[in-house]
Order: sequence, then structure tokens, then C-alpha cells
Amino acid sequence: MAFQDKTLKCKECGKDFVFTGGEQEFYAEKGFENEPARCRECRDVRRRSREGGDDRTAQREMHEAVCAECGVVTHVPFKPRNDRPIYCRDCFNARREQEEAHAQTAADN
Repeated sequence: MAFQDKTLKCKECGKDFVFTGGEQEFYAEKGFENEPARCRECRDVRRRSREGGDDRTAQREMHEAVCAECGVVTHVPFKPRNDRPIYCRDCFNARREQEEAHAQTAADN
């Protein structure tokens, strides 16, 4: 069955949007019975708000910390705890590369 593009009206913003034949085919394959009620942009905004906030307006709280490796002041997106070391981006990436290389060496042996 060939699906034809349909123009629908978004119930959120009122704009017309196209429900493509490919999207209709995907909906049919997944067993979805209802057509989308919102345009892609409004669906994305709604999804982000359910996931903890609209990333266009929400600013992640950053916390100051001192890198355990090099001593530089850095900012991290979580509240530092005294029982875990904090690393600046450069030291974190260097440690990750070392760990990956070590894991690869161990896997090769």
C-alpha cells in the first residue's frame, strides 16, 4: 500500500505540517493507530520537557571543583563529593584514553 503525504494541523501551535508517506508507513509498521497531533518541533519540545526540561531555556547548574590530577579549577555538571576524585576535561579525557588502551591491551592478550 502506497502512502500519500498528508497535511495536518498541529494542536499545539496551530501550524500545518506534513505527515509524509514514509512516516505513515512507519506508523503502520509499528501498529500506531493515531496520526500525530503535533508538528515535529512541538513533539520535540514536549519530549524534552518530559525528560527534565526544555534544553533551549534550561541551564545546567555547574559546580566548581579542583582537578585531582593537575590542580586546575574546573566546573562540573554535578555536585562533587569528597569520596570521589574530580578531573578537568583534559585530564578526564587523558585518563579515559589510557583506560581504553589498557583494556584493549588486556583484550588482545
